[in-house]
Amino acid sequence: MATKIGKVYLVGAGPGDPGLLTLKGQRCLALADVVLYDGLVNPLLLRHTRAEAIRTCREAGPHGKRLNQAEINQRLVDEAMQGRCVVRLKGGDPFIFGRGSEEAAALAEQGIPFEVVPGITAATAAAAYAGISLTHRDHASAVALITGHEDPTKPETALDYAELARFPGTLVFYMGMHRLPHIVQALRDQGKSAETPVGVISHGSQPMQRTVTGTLATIVQCVEAAQLHPPSLIIVGDCVTQRESIDWFERLPLFGQRIGITRPEGQADSVVDQVLALGGAPVLIPTMQIRSLRDWSAVDAELDRLAGTDWLVFTSVNGVDAFLGRLWERGGDARQLANVRIACIGGATSQRLAQFHLHADLVPETFRAEALAEALAPHVQNKRVLWARANRGRDVLPEVLTQAGANYAEVVVYEHVDVDALPPEIDQWIVTGQLDWVGLSSPAIARHFAKQLSPAAQACLGESTQLAVISPVTEAAAIEVGLPVAAVATTHTWPGILTAIRDAMATDSDRT
Repeated sequence: MATKIGKVYLVGAGPGDPGLLTLKGQRCLALADVVLYDGLVNPLLLRHTRAEAIRTCREAGPHGKRLNQAEINQRLVDEAMQGRCVVRLKGGDPFIFGRGSEEAAALAEQGIPFEVVPGITAATAAAAYAGISLTHRDHASAVALITGHEDPTKPETALDYAELARFPGTLVFYMGMHRLPHIVQALRDQGKSAETPVGVISHGSQPMQRTVTGTLATIVQCVEAAQLHPPSLIIVGDCVTQRESIDWFERLPLFGQRIGITRPEGQADSVVDQVLALGGAPVLIPTMQIRSLRDWSAVDAELDRLAGTDWLVFTSVNGVDAFLGRLWERGGDARQLANVRIACIGGATSQRLAQFHLHADLVPETFRAEALAEALAPHVQNKRVLWARANRGRDVLPEVLTQAGANYAEVVVYEHVDVDALPPEIDQWIVTGQLDWVGLSSPAIARHFAKQLSPAAQACLGESTQLAVISPVTEAAAIEVGLPVAAVATTHTWPGILTAIRDAMATDSDRT
C-alpha cells in the first residue's frame, strides 16, 4: 500500500521574542512530526511541539557561511513523501528575505501539499521593540524593505541607490551589518543628507537587543564603538528620532538579564513567560524531574478511605495534579470529597484546585509549611488528616499535627528525581559571566545545584552570577552548602523570586 503524502507548513517564527509566534504557527507546531528550524529561530518555540526537531546550519563557502538550500528543499520533500507532517520554522516571515518562496516552489514542483503561515517580520518587530515607528504622519508615509546582503554570485547589485536616496520615507536594510559602511557611503554619494537619522538594531526583540542611533555621518563609528553583532537591522529616516521618547522594551525591569530557572523540565513554562514579560532571558536549568508513580496501590488505598478523611492537605501543584488525577482515572470525581476539607500552601496550589472546581478551606497568608501547620493545628484534634506529598521534602507537618492530636497519615503521590547533570553550558556561562541570576526554589534544589557545579563555577557565584532564593528556609540550605545568596523572596513563589531580583537590582543601581 502506497504511503500517503504528508504536508509541509512554511511557518514564520517571528524575529526572536517567542511570544510573537502566531496562533496558527503554534497549532502547526503541535501537529508536526518533524520540525526543521533556522539557526535564528528562538529554541523556546520548540516548547510547542513534541516533534523531532532538526536545526538547519549554515555551511562555510567561498563567500562566507550559507545555507545549503537545495539540501533543505530535498529534506522537506523526502519527509513529506514519507507521510509526515513537516514544519519548516523560519525566522521572521518566510516570504520576506526568507527564501520561503524557493522552498514553496520546490514543494509545488514535486506535488507536495503545503501552506505558508506568515510571521512577524524583523522590520516591524525590531523597530517597534526599539521604539521606532516606521511610519508616522509627520515623518514618513512609506517604507522600503531592502536586503543588505545580496546574492554574492550576482554580477552586479540590483539596488538603485539613487532611487533609494530620493525615497520619501523610511529605508529598512535587512542583514546589512557587515556592509554598513558601503550602504552609508552609497546613500551619501547619491545625495542623502549626512544628517539623516540612522538606527542599527542588533538581536531585535530579544533580551540581548542593542540599539545604536546616529546619523549617516556618524553611524559607522557609533556601531564600531558599540561592537554590535548580527543579526541586525538598519533603519534610515526621520522616524528614528522617535526612539528618544517611546523606547519601551529596553526599559523593562529585567531587560538583558539572563535568569536561570531551576524548575523541573516541563513545569517551567509559566516562569519562562514571566521572565520574558519583564524583559529577561530565561535559561532552563532543571535540577530535578517530576516522575509519576510506578505503583499506585498506596494512593488507591487512601482514595478508598476518603469517606473517613476530615482534612486533605496539598503543599504543591504537583500533589494536586497527581492525587486528583488518580481519583479521576479510577472513575471518581469531586463528589468523593463532599465531606473533606482541604488545606494548601500558596496561591498557585489553590488556583490549581480551582481548576478542579474545588475551593481550599484553609490557605495560610505565609507560603511555608510552618504557617500551614500552625493554621491547621487548631482544627485537627481527633480528625483524620491526609497529606498528599512528594517522596521527599521537609517534614514539618507530621510533627506539629500529631502533637495537635490529629490522626495523621500521608501518601506519596509523585516523586522528585535528581537530574544526572546540569546542562553543560551552565558552568561555562557562570565562569564567563554570561548568566546573571539563578533562582533556587527549594532546599533540595539548592543542595543539588551546589553539588553539580564545578569548583570554578561555584567560586564565581556572588560575582557575575547572583543567586535568588524562594524563602528563608531555602536560603539557610543554600548557605549550608556554600552558596552565597543575594536575594530572598518575601512572597515564597517564583514571581516572588523575580520581584526579589528586581529589588536587588534596584538597590545595586541606587548604590552606584
